[in-house]
Amino acid sequence: MPSSTTTGTPPSTDDTSLSHGLKQRHLSMIALGGVIGAGLFVGSGAGIAAAGPSIVVAYALSGVLVMLVMRMLGEMSAAYPSSGSFSAHAERAIGPWAGFTAGWSFWVLLCTAVGLEGIGAAKIVSGWLPGTPEWAWVALFMVVFCGTNLAAVKNFGEFEFWFAALKVGAITLFLVLGVLAILGILPGTDSPGASHLTDFMPNGGEGLVIGLLASVFAYGGLETVTIAAAESENPVKGVASAVRTAMWRIALFYIGSMAVIVTLVPWDSAAVVEKGPYVAALDELGIPGAGRLMNVVVLVALLSAMNANIYGASRIAYSLVDRGQGPKGLGRVSGGVPRIAVLASSVFGFLCVLLSYWRPDDVFAWLLNMIGAVILAVWIFIAVSQLRLRRRLEREAPDKLAVRMWAFPWLTWVALAGMAAVFVLMAREPDTRVQLYSTGGMILVLAAVGYAWQKARAKQ
Repeated sequence: MPSSTTTGTPPSTDDTSLSHGLKQRHLSMIALGGVIGAGLFVGSGAGIAAAGPSIVVAYALSGVLVMLVMRMLGEMSAAYPSSGSFSAHAERAIGPWAGFTAGWSFWVLLCTAVGLEGIGAAKIVSGWLPGTPEWAWVALFMVVFCGTNLAAVKNFGEFEFWFAALKVGAITLFLVLGVLAILGILPGTDSPGASHLTDFMPNGGEGLVIGLLASVFAYGGLETVTIAAAESENPVKGVASAVRTAMWRIALFYIGSMAVIVTLVPWDSAAVVEKGPYVAALDELGIPGAGRLMNVVVLVALLSAMNANIYGASRIAYSLVDRGQGPKGLGRVSGGVPRIAVLASSVFGFLCVLLSYWRPDDVFAWLLNMIGAVILAVWIFIAVSQLRLRRRLEREAPDKLAVRMWAFPWLTWVALAGMAAVFVLMAREPDTRVQLYSTGGMILVLAAVGYAWQKARAKQ
């Protein structure tokens, strides 16, 4: 029998259920800050190096796909607020095996990402303080954010509010300075005009494909807002507001900043990959200390992602256990927080860090490949779930459709076709082909386990 966290019925307020301590301002800023992640600040350099100025097209195409996915997820999350988000929706729409598969694969993805972000943040700090061991910084970050998530959920909300405010402020300032420089009205700089855009697709279609794949995975993390919404004061209003503003946020922060960067900096500049595209662009403008300041923002983005991913992983695990799909101990709640799930998610993340030191060439590389295409698999579960739940909602509870998918069902099918196209592109590229097969193997194993569990439970 689904619990209240899955069905969206009024939440319980006792100590053994999740609290509802996130305010609307927390949710709004989590939605804003979730768009500006480490993938944008750090990972976009490789995409620019491959695609050149056509990276703008790559981010626009993948941005349209992400907007459609978020709209579908928003429709379901507004109708059925749940800390399990897409996992709970997949169980409701397709079956328990689907919720099990989507949920646990995403949990592995988030926990591994916690470790990767910790490593990235430690590299930045140890670069500022030579001689300090990276593992010690990772351990410190893990302790801080594990502690933050063990406390009341409003603490997580406050951390993310200020992290997001700094990221939003920094990227907004970056866009303003970049546009002024492009227009030739920033003091001390000359407008580059279109001189860096003449070779729009320098590596042809292959380069665009690599840029497209890089951009798809840079959008990861947007799902956190629908997980967090279940612990907000007004889940339906929070989800609706976050999803409705997703379009302009994606257009401004992702596509807009890519356009500014490739206009200001030659796409083949070594600094784009070595320093990161944002630092390279600010250095190009010759603003004293701006590049160093942007490194601080990148550090904040990494720490913010660590915090958000520990939170997201713990809530996904809690929801799965609450629905009978995991070890009961992980679902224990005290003080409105699933503390065992928080600890388990943090420990798994730190284990990933240790593997990066102990077995970088085999176990850790295998783990990275295994999570390489999880986000695409999750998006497919979201689209299929929305196709099935929308018709059910229209029949049984049309009043719950506070957010509606555009041009249903046609745009849902367009999104599924786009996901299939990305899979085909991944299969064509040697590097991503390994990720595709590794992720596919993990998904099949989880689906088989989930299906066996579902059949065993049906016989009870």
